[in-house]
Amino acid sequence: MTSAIETGLLPLTAEARPGGLAVGGVPLLDLAERFGTPLFVYDEEHLRLRCREAVAAFGADNVAYASKAFLCTAMARLAHEEGMLLDVASGGELRVALHAGVPADRIVLHGNNKDEAELRAAMSAGLRHVVVDSLDEMDRIERLHAEEELPPARIQLRVAPGVAAGAHEAIRTGGYDSKFGFGLADGAAAHAVRRATGSPAMILEGIHAHVGSQVLDTGELAAGAAAVARFAVETRAHRLTVGGGLGVAYEAGQNVPSFADWAAGVRRAVREAGWHGEVTVEPGRSIAARAGLTLYRVGTIKRIEDVRTYVSVDGGMSDNLRPALYGSRYEVFLPRSPHAPRPWRARLVGKHCESGDVIVDDAALPAGTAVGDVLATPVTGAYGYAMASNYNKLPRPAVVFVRDGAVRTVVRRETEEDLLRLDVDESAGPLERYEPVRPSLTRC
Repeated sequence: MTSAIETGLLPLTAEARPGGLAVGGVPLLDLAERFGTPLFVYDEEHLRLRCREAVAAFGADNVAYASKAFLCTAMARLAHEEGMLLDVASGGELRVALHAGVPADRIVLHGNNKDEAELRAAMSAGLRHVVVDSLDEMDRIERLHAEEELPPARIQLRVAPGVAAGAHEAIRTGGYDSKFGFGLADGAAAHAVRRATGSPAMILEGIHAHVGSQVLDTGELAAGAAAVARFAVETRAHRLTVGGGLGVAYEAGQNVPSFADWAAGVRRAVREAGWHGEVTVEPGRSIAARAGLTLYRVGTIKRIEDVRTYVSVDGGMSDNLRPALYGSRYEVFLPRSPHAPRPWRARLVGKHCESGDVIVDDAALPAGTAVGDVLATPVTGAYGYAMASNYNKLPRPAVVFVRDGAVRTVVRRETEEDLLRLDVDESAGPLERYEPVRPSLTRC
């Protein structure tokens, strides 16, 4: 018999009450009734505490929240209020961070294929730095500086140190065979340093690397840090950034290092490599994942004799793509009885027209789980809402923050009307006549 859900998978303020589990002092069943399902629920106090722990471990100005894990205006503002920099990976994420009131000099821009619009926005706003990923990107920066007279970009160079870590091949990013960064082994990184230091369009501030995500062994993160630190020492860089990657527990029994453990391992590794300056990190998942959970409502239970039972809920791969994308594993429980044992086995699936729309392949559930019940999957605060889509034209869920017995909506639920907002009504007017674009002629 599978025991009750482990408290270590729940948000920090979770507590069992007679009416079921509450987070932030608010019963989850009340939230499901009020806001509908699927619903992302975040423990705001948990988020703030994790930000503070990261800042305490690595020092002020040395921690950037990797906003790709979960970003909305409220989250960007929260991370900034707790002393973190913001790491954004697109023009859209940059827009949200600026809209939240985060100063430009507290924002870092990532991305392996930044276009001119993104670089123009970064250079115009005066971001803390841009993490440059390729020579083509340098070409664009130099063109913007020369032709549009934009100020030089403060940059860090992303390198591929040859150390790849992470729970799945798709999130191991530090190896040589990667779309990210300049390779150390083939001399590409050294060439990039020479190019950057010789360009009036760039101010080289540091070296950056990120070896992978969902890493539960700090030794792997330390090895990546050491490799990039040796290169940073050779180049006499001013700053060293070793990325994020610290993992979280998604299932019972998984042991997770603390921010303090991570900091100690990284500092020891970079000192042994000859680096004695500050080290910057970029946690995302380890800030947001456990703080959030997703509420669903059971709509169908299908029993196939001698095969399995399917429990279908009103969400699925449109609000949690990770199981289909990475084979990620989760647990599930009933908020109405969080301490109940879970002896019943079923495949928890979504409502999409895909056999691969599986949330938990072999879910442990309490006996008596029935149609109409509210289910919860914990540890969905990272890469749930961030990867959400409108597949099958499902509106994306709302996001709420709970704290001290109060709840606030930080992202409203999409409506079916929202799904039509980008469609162009062909009956609104005649088709535009196509005119071929002719290149302008230049004279010598």
